[in-house]
Amino acid sequence: MVIVTTIRREVITLPAADLGPDNPLPPLRPLDEVHRVEVRDRDELPRDMARQVGLAPLRSLLPVRVRDGYGRERAPRDIDALVIENDRLRATVLPGLGGRVASLFHKPTGRELLYRNPVFQPANFALNGAWYSGGIEWNIGATGHTTLSVAPLHAARVPAPDGGEMLRLWEWERLRDLPFQVDLWLPEDSDFLYVGVRVRNPHEKPVPTYWWSNIAVPEERRVLVPAREAWRFGYERRLRKVPAPEHPEVQQLPCAADYFYDLPDERRRWIAALDEDGYGLVQTSTDALRGRKLFVWGKGTGGRRWQEWLTEPGTGGYCEIQAGLARTQLEHVRLDAESEVSWLEAYGPLSSPGTADEVEEHLAAVLPRADVDAAYEAWKPHADAEPGEILAVGSGWGALEVLRADWKLPGTPFDESTLGEDQEPWRQLLRAGSFPDPRRVRPPGETLVARHWRDMLETAPATPLTEYHLGVAQWHDGDQAQAVRSWERALELAPSLWPLLRCLAVADHEAGNHERAADRYAEAFDDLCHERRDTGASWTAATAALGREAIEALLAVRRTEQARAVWDRLHPATRERGRFRLIEASLLLAEGRREEARAVFDTGFEVADLREGAEAIGRLWARVAEEPLPDRYDFRMRPQEE
Repeated sequence: MVIVTTIRREVITLPAADLGPDNPLPPLRPLDEVHRVEVRDRDELPRDMARQVGLAPLRSLLPVRVRDGYGRERAPRDIDALVIENDRLRATVLPGLGGRVASLFHKPTGRELLYRNPVFQPANFALNGAWYSGGIEWNIGATGHTTLSVAPLHAARVPAPDGGEMLRLWEWERLRDLPFQVDLWLPEDSDFLYVGVRVRNPHEKPVPTYWWSNIAVPEERRVLVPAREAWRFGYERRLRKVPAPEHPEVQQLPCAADYFYDLPDERRRWIAALDEDGYGLVQTSTDALRGRKLFVWGKGTGGRRWQEWLTEPGTGGYCEIQAGLARTQLEHVRLDAESEVSWLEAYGPLSSPGTADEVEEHLAAVLPRADVDAAYEAWKPHADAEPGEILAVGSGWGALEVLRADWKLPGTPFDESTLGEDQEPWRQLLRAGSFPDPRRVRPPGETLVARHWRDMLETAPATPLTEYHLGVAQWHDGDQAQAVRSWERALELAPSLWPLLRCLAVADHEAGNHERAADRYAEAFDDLCHERRDTGASWTAATAALGREAIEALLAVRRTEQARAVWDRLHPATRERGRFRLIEASLLLAEGRREEARAVFDTGFEVADLREGAEAIGRLWARVAEEPLPDRYDFRMRPQEE
């Protein structure tokens, strides 16, 4: 019996860690992004690549907040899923977690084509923190994993090119202020999942754009691609041309590495990951999706530890095959004013035990290049089709921007009904010209930093809260002196001082005035402790975030007694978190209590939000112990200096 393509709701249950609250402090500091090339090395790159590597890097994460409230205690949790299925394939999509394709199951062979993570465990890999491994993820915004990694997307049924249904996902990407959509459908009897992607620039100026589709597959698979050379990037931040690696070499790499394959312009765009029998997944696309990449963790202790960290020991590791708009993941491409870029991807099974050329022949037999191009042309008119039944709801930020600019975005409606509490003050600023005071005392909400919102803040009545948000927008725009003046003006009348003092402390730190930064951090934390109203999630998150920054600032200028006073006023549950156990060890060491600092390590802790590429644990261990770093604390991702 032929099964007609269907889309249905489903609930999957996984051992899952709680995401927790977002960090309420605006991320003012420069990004500590590991995926970048040192400026001195760009002269060695091709001219177009060097230009795109240096194109409009992010100044900060604003207006997005950092997501660092998650832990590592997992319990069974129901997760909403959308399943699209025909008689050959079943794709499981998680609209509330970035629209990820968590599973792609080939029914005739009974095989999973992806690496399907058996748990949901956030880790600090996204640009703004929380990210999880497995499946196919859609990365838009800037170099790195998208800030939408664990965020809800809008989802709906839409007519498909073949007369059936397709699943549309869409959202507003806030780092670059760009709407995008991902359309997934399974033609009847097809062994391939088709994915149409469109990114639009509604602005009157060019915008730097970034896209990579990241596909997790079991790490032992042999990766094949139509290229003889690749650009290798390791976590020492060097990008260099090398021969495309062979499978045995990849399997023995000691450390994590990226290989960006240098596909000849005339070759078909595809990448495959096949098991020892020659069976596995192939991804191909229209030519707009130019780049292909392999990421591996390596066989070193750090790579093995990360694999365990992101899932469960004994469940098998993964590598990533990827496809992007540029040759490397370190580049952005220019999207002209009032224009768009779109392409079509196809994902499906392939069986071919041979070379890359033989794989391409098999791919041509089961899915000719012309068929992919034809499917793209058939999809384009449907990209504007209005969604039917709404299956999931994302954020209200897109609705706010559409309301402001009266943009017409066929196919991706950002309805005013999706506006929520976070957007309401900004809607009032837009409508009434003034920023409303909060109805109750609480940490400030998110700040919008695009130039049009900054202009509105500058003409609004200068209340303390308006000046606070204006200062954040000015800081993001690179106007630090004006930002400091705005925050200092607000201090004179503000009922809540700690948000302003914390911003001024960051400004002092960035200016090299570390003593005054420490003073302001201490004053800010004291004010927060007097102001906080309860032990609810928002106040607890604010206390933890500000306390962490304050302790680090005070220790940096050797004011250990004041740092200890901040520590003592943190909530007991906060002090038990792994990140704060690490801080406690630093504090004990600063107090000259080396054995007690070592005892923190011996007792054991897990820093849930340990950053990709971070080496803070290893550096502190070297100060408290003579032995090599224990495996449980080894997350190093680059070769170690002898």
